[in-house]
Amino acid sequence: MSDVTKDTVLEALSRITDPAKGTDIVSAGMVSGLVVKNAAVGFALEVDPARGAALEPLRKAAEDAVKALDGVSSATVVLTAHSDQPGSAPQPAPPSFSPKGPPPDLGRAKPGDKPIPTSTDTGRIEGIDKIIAVGSGKGGVGKSTVSANLALALAAQGKKVGLLDADVYGPSQPRMLGVSGRPSTPDGKTILPLRNYGVTVMSMGFMLEDDQSVVWRGPMLMSALQQMLRQVQWGKLDYLIVDLPPGTGDVQLTLCQKTQVDGAVIVSTPQDVALIDAKKAIDMFSKLNVPLIGMIENMSTYVCPNCDHEAHIFGHGGAKAEAEALNVPFLGEVPLDIDIRLTSDGGTPIVVSKPKSPQSERFRQIAAGVIAATEKVDA
Repeated sequence: MSDVTKDTVLEALSRITDPAKGTDIVSAGMVSGLVVKNAAVGFALEVDPARGAALEPLRKAAEDAVKALDGVSSATVVLTAHSDQPGSAPQPAPPSFSPKGPPPDLGRAKPGDKPIPTSTDTGRIEGIDKIIAVGSGKGGVGKSTVSANLALALAAQGKKVGLLDADVYGPSQPRMLGVSGRPSTPDGKTILPLRNYGVTVMSMGFMLEDDQSVVWRGPMLMSALQQMLRQVQWGKLDYLIVDLPPGTGDVQLTLCQKTQVDGAVIVSTPQDVALIDAKKAIDMFSKLNVPLIGMIENMSTYVCPNCDHEAHIFGHGGAKAEAEALNVPFLGEVPLDIDIRLTSDGGTPIVVSKPKSPQSERFRQIAAGVIAATEKVDA
């Protein structure tokens, strides 16, 4: 099997002609966001918004042309719409998996509004008992570190666990879990995920070079998320932990509208700026009818390893106080600790590298709280 490159993909696409324009889709500047990672290819076709629905055959032809290339195992092609008016903002054209009608406008929600209805095709993923979303209002609060250690702590308690790295723009779970390589596909349709430390893992990071960015519009994000959720052979899982990107955007909305999410965990640091955004994440999950399992205060306190002096660098207790004010369960505190950082960067999270440490005990307690909350829901 030969290696595929962007040039070979573009050469194949240059043989696909847009009937309306009478020229090939590459010369017409329709191909954008081309990503090639080993045998996986993804890109968008930018089209006139008025023609979006009619160009599904063109999208399919482009996808088939790429899949036919020697060395390509999978291809993801979506339609995005652009405007020819100077200065106008790009507008996404609905891809084939979009729910009927436009998505709800979260920006217009007001206090007292009814929850946003979920899509009619929301449903379970075969073999997965519970899906737990781990979110945050802003970046830099340690959400991915918490997600990785939470998944490992659940596995350590005998649960069958999967971890979906849905932070498409900044995937970090391959590094944290010490997983390299790329997923394989037995039939060109389904994806075999990778595993380490007893956890099944899927991440966009497996498809990218370390320094390669993802420059995608909303429809491509939604398509990628749907593929990672429903085309991956997850097997039988008690829990699928979904490490969400920060904020309240397309990925969060797609996950909650297209999949039955059993609960959400919110990660925040103690300071007011982080808590302001954490409350927005809580509000979003509430509007999307996703139960709040609880809040975690990360980087809660710092203990000097030399003198044992305890310092509250980002404050202390803010998340717990906010959880009480919002009547949201508080799952626990995680310290600002050099061992947590070093083990995560090294691909051996502290729950597996130092299972008897006080830091690991914090994550085990949090995992026990998640289990108790979800079992209570079942009861």
